[in-house]
Order: sequence, then structure tokens, then C-alpha cells
Amino acid sequence: MSKRSYAQADPRAVSAKRSDRMRAVLSIIHDSESVSLPALARDLGVSSATLRRDLAALEEQGLLVRTHGGARALDTESELPVRLRDTQFHEAKRSIGQQAAAMVPPGPYAIALSGGTTTAELARALRGRAELTIVTNALTIAMECATSPQSKVIMAGGLVRSKSFEAVGPIAESIFHSITVGTAFIGVDGISADGGTTTHDETEARTNNAMVTNARRVVVVADGSKIGQVRFAKVADLDQVDDLITDPSADATELELIERAGVKIHVVEPVSER
Repeated sequence: MSKRSYAQADPRAVSAKRSDRMRAVLSIIHDSESVSLPALARDLGVSSATLRRDLAALEEQGLLVRTHGGARALDTESELPVRLRDTQFHEAKRSIGQQAAAMVPPGPYAIALSGGTTTAELARALRGRAELTIVTNALTIAMECATSPQSKVIMAGGLVRSKSFEAVGPIAESIFHSITVGTAFIGVDGISADGGTTTHDETEARTNNAMVTNARRVVVVADGSKIGQVRFAKVADLDQVDDLITDPSADATELELIERAGVKIHVVEPVSER
């Protein structure tokens, strides 16, 4: 059974410790399909009361179903909640973001950023860059970039997805179709030689495709867990992608196949914060 990725969640803050525990709960339930509360408490070393709160929160987000005395798996193809994803593969995502920032040339330049935790790391790495125009449809990234007075931030509007905090649909697409940027940096849920770049939501995929279409260069930023994955909706074929930035955990065989399709591969080592 393939390793599960899980859907994005509501915007309530989740501590790093609780994030790790909730991911562990999801992993155990996914591997076992169902599990009892005493078994979870034993495996994770926490109280039953704490686990009941975690299970209630995860059920509310549609990630599992609570049963009498435990829980069972619901959907093996949903995405990880956005607040839980914030701490997942964080060092790899930060290094990928820094490498992507190094690809942005100095002087007047325009980029587009899709939503996602890896593109958010890129936004942080671009703080203080002068003469930079950033176009994004992600509320979280717009807020991150807006704290830098040296940059100009353009927010593409539309219907906001509560799961990802991205504006999607015809309004956002029309904005991306009306502009041209030097580079579009795209976060994806999957990239493979056979499937191209994909995501879980078809409306998000169409909006990101509009972002790709009017960019002179397209860079996909994806940690190793996304390599070789094919999700529900296609964003773009590989012949529309110029570069892929990932980390050493990516499947080497799949990277070679993607490279053969004409995509330049950049593998960056995760670097811990000091």
C-alpha cells in the first residue's frame, strides 16, 4: 500500500508536537485500516483523552472515521491538512525554496507563485528583494510577501478554497492570462514522467495551468515525496516545465525519466536551521 498523503485542513493553528502526533495517528490508521484507542495510546505514549481530542479533530477534517473504541481509515487519496503539512519535510522544503530564490535574477523582474508550503518557503527566501513583482493566488503567500516593502505584490482573486487558502476559478485564471511573468514557480501534489504535474483539485489545476501558460520559464518545486506520484487533476505536461527542484529523497529512477523528458533537475540537500 502506497504511503498516504492527506488533505488540507481548516486554518486553526496546530503545534508542531501535535502535528507530529496527528500524522503518526494517520499513518498507523492507514497502515492498519483500523485501530483501537488503547493500541494508539500504547504506540504513541499519550493518554486516551489526548487521543480522543486528536481523533475528533481529524474526523472533523474528513481524514478518518471514529468508531466505538478507536478509528478507521476513510480516504487513502486525500491531502495532508495544510497546518499539518507546515512541519512535514520542513528542512527539505526550506532548502528547495532557497534554491528557487537563487534562480530569480536581480533587477526588475516578475514571478508567479502558486500556493503550497514549498512555495511559501520560496516567498520567505525572497524577503527584501528589490524591484520584484510577485503575482500569486495564495492568501498565505500574499501575506508573507506583503511584509516586504521592497516588493510589489499582486493578488489574483477568485473563489477561495478553504482547504488550501488559494483563489481559484475563472477570475484568477483571467488575471494570469492577462499578464506575462519571467518565471512561474509551481507547487504540485505529484510529478512523474507518465502523468506530468498533477494536483488533487481540478479547479486548482486549471488555475495553475493559466499561471504556467503565460510564464517564460516554469519551475516546479516539490519535495521527494511528490516525485513519481500522479494525482487526480493535471496541471501541465512536462514539455511545459523547464526545471524541477527537489531533495535527495526523490526516487532516482523517476528523476532520470523526468530529465529525459527535457526537464532540468536540481537536487538540493536539506539544511538545518541554526
